[in-house]
Amino acid sequence: MAEAKKPAIGTVAWFDLTVPEAESIRDFYADVIGWQAEPLDMGGYADFVMKFPDAEAPAAGICHTRGENADLPAQWLSYVVVQDLDASRERCVANGGALISAVKGNPGEQRYCVIQDPASAYLALMELGGE
Repeated sequence: MAEAKKPAIGTVAWFDLTVPEAESIRDFYADVIGWQAEPLDMGGYADFVMKFPDAEAPAAGICHTRGENADLPAQWLSYVVVQDLDASRERCVANGGALISAVKGNPGEQRYCVIQDPASAYLALMELGGE
């Protein structure tokens, strides 16, 4: 199998939904769209990676509003790749936006945060890091 390419800076790399009752929403989207859920261990509970049957790449995530995701808004969230997460966070605030979540992840690895733009829309910024 060919190695997956990293998403380009400025592109949407991931979509997920964080809600209090992830199991029922997982089942909703499985029925409505036809996705199948693969549990993702979160240390004491599972979030879900949603895939279409026979697809190699996952389509989205459905997560519980707890643990690392406790401060995320309940809506479909797009993750856009940025070159420098810290610099993008600074520019967000300087341009009238707000920082909604703390940075999650580790330096040199995948890190992300959620921002809110001046029109009140949410977006996650993701720095990929690593090879």
